[in-house]
Amino acid sequence: MAKKESFEQALGRLEEIVTRLEDGELPLEECLSQYREGLRLHKVCQERLARVEEELSRYLDEDGELRPLDEPGRAASGELFDSA
Repeated sequence: MAKKESFEQALGRLEEIVTRLEDGELPLEECLSQYREGLRLHKVCQERLARVEEELSRYLDEDGELRPLDEPGRAASGELFDSA
């Protein structure tokens, strides 16, 4: 099984492929091969970004602001718990 690429590795490789394809110097078969690899890398990047976005949504409110962390001894509403 191939080692998983990091987001940065996949994006860097995708940028290299785009540059090679834009140069227009590759033979047709190599263009198709590079295009397929580019699609695969695009999918890798999209999946990783979706996971990060999901993770961040746990910490951000609807306006994109950080949600306050509950302080020990305080309810979510900010009121102090009864000590009795």
